[in-house]
Amino acid sequence: MTSTSGQSRVNSQITDMPGKSDLVKLGVGILGIGSSGPLIALSTMPIPSLIFWRNLGGALFTAPFALRHRVDRTGAKWALAAGVVLALHFIGFFMAMRMTSVAAGTALVALQPIFASIFVKATGGNIPPKAWFGMIVSFVGVLFISGIDFSLDRKSFIGDVAAIISAALAAVYMMWGSKALKTLETTSYTAICYGMCAMTALPIAFFGGYQIIHFPLREWWILLALIGGAQILGHSMFNSALKRVSPAVVSLIVFFEVPVAAIAAKVFNIGNQPSGLIVPGIFLILAGCTLVVLRTRPDKKSVEVMVNE
Repeated sequence: MTSTSGQSRVNSQITDMPGKSDLVKLGVGILGIGSSGPLIALSTMPIPSLIFWRNLGGALFTAPFALRHRVDRTGAKWALAAGVVLALHFIGFFMAMRMTSVAAGTALVALQPIFASIFVKATGGNIPPKAWFGMIVSFVGVLFISGIDFSLDRKSFIGDVAAIISAALAAVYMMWGSKALKTLETTSYTAICYGMCAMTALPIAFFGGYQIIHFPLREWWILLALIGGAQILGHSMFNSALKRVSPAVVSLIVFFEVPVAAIAAKVFNIGNQPSGLIVPGIFLILAGCTLVVLRTRPDKKSVEVMVNE
């Protein structure tokens, strides 16, 4: 059972818009995660190795701040579980960035709120009719993108599938992460989660026979950019904002990752460039996901029930 002040804080998250400091964090976060796709497409480091080093760097960066706080055992368990799922999510996401276009891949990964809604429904939750309409709109967008990629390039189609699986895993990661953040400070959660993600990727890289250490200097610079941008300025900024900002608002703002990543990939000519026919599919996915996020935002009463469980 949580305290009354705890309930009030969570309730305010549902209705309050972000303050100036959180708007700055979310803006920086968009630029951070928007750089992720193009940098992954630019790198040639094996996927498990890149995941290992990226998350190890993120864990080491946040560890000194995490040591200031007490670690709750239940929260730590959820953070560890979230870290394993995060590693699997990254495998799918990184594959997508290298096999399909950055724009299509990031748009398909943006399906995360839809998978979260489906998981909620599967566990007895309620989804409003207008949210189902949003899912249908996004599904049409998925068919549009994947159908075009399948007809033009089998490799891109496989990348689309990897992105969709990655979106489902991202939904699980966020759900388990939210459970961990109920009893953990943000820095404690990120240090544990990123560390576990790195430890999950390491044996995959080792037993898969991938190179782990000996890479050209160019690859290490790309890795540092990923750690500083996507990991620290991206994921960590959003995790910090989630302590005060409604998840619905954050989910909507995260959608800006798609145009940021697409523009960066286009300007620097990174990775596969999407066909002009795919652009309507991207808009359909984002429009549908926006409807889902807006129509599944819980009211204060349902939040109080969730907090007390």
